[in-house]
Amino acid sequence: MSFETDWESTPPGSDRGPLLGRLRLRSLVNLRWLAVLGQSVAILTVFFGFGFDLPILFCAAFIMASAGLNVGLHLTRPLQRFATDREAFWQLAYDAVQLIGLVTLTGGWSNPFLILLVAPITVGVAALPPRWSAALVAIAMAGGAMMVFAAWPLPWGVGEPPSLPDIYLAGMATAMIITIAFTAAYAWRIGQEAQRMGAALTATQGILAREQRLSALGALSAAAAHELGTPLATIQLTAKELARGATDPVLKEDAELLVSQAERCRDILKRLSQQRHASDAMHDRVALNDALEEISAPLRGLGTAIVIKLALPREGAEPPVLIRQQEMLYGVGNLIENAVEFADARVNVTGWWDDARVGVIIEDDGPGFAPDILSKIGEPYISSRRRGEPGGGLGLGVFIAITLNERLGGTVHVSNDSALGGARVTVTWPRSRVEVAGNAV
Repeated sequence: MSFETDWESTPPGSDRGPLLGRLRLRSLVNLRWLAVLGQSVAILTVFFGFGFDLPILFCAAFIMASAGLNVGLHLTRPLQRFATDREAFWQLAYDAVQLIGLVTLTGGWSNPFLILLVAPITVGVAALPPRWSAALVAIAMAGGAMMVFAAWPLPWGVGEPPSLPDIYLAGMATAMIITIAFTAAYAWRIGQEAQRMGAALTATQGILAREQRLSALGALSAAAAHELGTPLATIQLTAKELARGATDPVLKEDAELLVSQAERCRDILKRLSQQRHASDAMHDRVALNDALEEISAPLRGLGTAIVIKLALPREGAEPPVLIRQQEMLYGVGNLIENAVEFADARVNVTGWWDDARVGVIIEDDGPGFAPDILSKIGEPYISSRRRGEPGGGLGLGVFIAITLNERLGGTVHVSNDSALGGARVTVTWPRSRVEVAGNAV
């Protein structure tokens, strides 16, 4: 068996996949309807409720343009589909420009509603590739610069509108630029982490499904043997009758050959069925020490000695009998393989248990982990680690191993406390999640 994964060679972010990070057209349209409603209520309240001197017709034109865009999308596009990056960019760019236009008509940098410009920028940075999100940020910055020279006065009611000091307006501009830049960087970081995690979890599910399909082959062979037994018995019986009643020597010889071949097929199916039934206990359950031997077998002969031992809780204690689960076998196998890859000459694999827990300790005599890597273990796609470089990085395999073990309620702890001088990985599961019922000692 092999513990390599095809996904480890794929650099993070090289392909977002067909859906990952995308926006539905319906979501963009619904958010724009919400903006149209909020802008309409704000403009009408300020103009009619407070009596402020707004350029109401120009503001209404900007709001109606958004409503018209939504109506057009409803009529011409299937809103349930995912928008392409280009479509999402142009729609978010429109939202940013429309808001800049409204704010420019109503005070520019002195209008407190300018903060709403952060919304489309944040959505775009979180969902779009860097080149599109950078263009959105550039549009916002260009709009802000334009408002310095082209903004209309802040609307006011009775009397002269307030004249805000230039230093205050400069502070508002600086705060807005910092807010957009910080929010964009934060959203981009969160979006990248979500995409990486989603891709890694998809890879984990694919690997687990493959291992489960392989595990099911034995059951399928037993089912096939059972189902084919009846038609083969009928064929054999009919062939015997033909042989018994045949007067033509050639026909009699063919019938006897058919009988012998049918008998051979039944013997093969019988052996398959017997092997499956005989191995059910071994296949569905495995002692802790046998599981470690099975996992380590494909990794022997690679130049590194793998020493398997048990830490008995008391003299004469029998190792627990575990349920054969692919999450456990594959997860622990990936961790042992990682230790073998970076060990100098030896890897110790120790199984242990107590009344509540079962665990495995994996130690190697390699270079161990650098402190900055220790703090990142458990994240997918840490930069690749080269043999001989203390602390290099880990690929997707260790993330998959940790994820699979956590599905069984287990925990994984890594450190440089190995008795051999290298890395140490401790995997622990609750006995109730991994042990065959009725085998607790």
